[in-house]
Amino acid sequence: MVRFKNRWLLVELLPCPTTTSAVPDTTSSNEPELTSKHIWSALKQTVIANFGDIGWGAVSSSLTIKYYSPTTNVCIIRVARDQHPIAWAGVTLMANIEGRRYIPNVVHLSGTIKQAQMAAITHNRAVIAQYRAKAKRSASYHDSYNDFLQSSTQEIEALRD
Repeated sequence: MVRFKNRWLLVELLPCPTTTSAVPDTTSSNEPELTSKHIWSALKQTVIANFGDIGWGAVSSSLTIKYYSPTTNVCIIRVARDQHPIAWAGVTLMANIEGRRYIPNVVHLSGTIKQAQMAAITHNRAVIAQYRAKAKRSASYHDSYNDFLQSSTQEIEALRD
């Protein structure tokens, strides 16, 4: 029996501001919310544009978006071990998703889903701490982010290979 070996990419999609303000405002946007299907489709187009059909053929059978959080713009991508450089390059070269500009940032690369889960939970906590710091709230302040952290942690821990 042969085991398929994968790599797990933890990617943060940083939205580019569309107005002249320095901080992007995603709360008042009339645009539809980004989903994992949109990310997969944009990644497919980027890989095809930069690596051709051969590059997409190598990556396509194992590429999946296992998790996406619209609150923190973090996603976990699974790809075969041998093809992870193509997927990583595709993520890095991805400039827009559904017409909106994003700066992709690969936060973590791991060989197991468990390590990707722990990195995603840690990263979500750091992003929420930054949101609270912008709002000038203490870490002990109870708000909707506490519920988000609890639900996202459960959702991430429920992921299976």
